[in-house]
Parts: sequence; structure tokens; C-alpha cells
Amino acid sequence: MTRVPDEALVLVPGGTLITETPEEGRALAMAIARNTVHTLQPELEVLQAGRPQYAGDAAKLIAAVQVVSLEFQTIAAANHYWR
Repeated sequence: MTRVPDEALVLVPGGTLITETPEEGRALAMAIARNTVHTLQPELEVLQAGRPQYAGDAAKLIAAVQVVSLEFQTIAAANHYWR
């Protein structure tokens, strides 16, 4: 099986939660969530095989959005809500 390269498994891209804008913060939240999934399941074939199981399941997609939302909450707080 093909593994995600270890150097690709950076949990906080750029090494900081500080971003210039909320849009950058949202993109960072998405990247952190994706990197977390790849860290927990580094086998690319397993990740790809699972996509059809959740891609059409609204509850599973909502759960994924909740993970990103939690990451974004953390990033927003670290950025003092971009005041």
C-alpha cells in the first residue's frame, strides 16, 4: 500500500495558527483537518476506498464539517477573532 510521505504529515501547516484573514483561517482549518485524517490513516488506498462510503452520506459529511468548524474556532480564537 502507498503511504502518505511522513514529510507531508505536518499537523499545523506553516507552524502557526496566526493568519491575516478569516478566509486564510478557514483554509488553514481545512488543511489541519485533512492532515489529521492523513496522520490517522496514512494508507492512501484505504482513504480512497472509504470516500464512496461517506461522499453520499449527509450525516458523515456533516460530521466532517463539524471537525473543520472546531479547528476554525481554535484558529479564530488564536487570532483574537481578527479584531
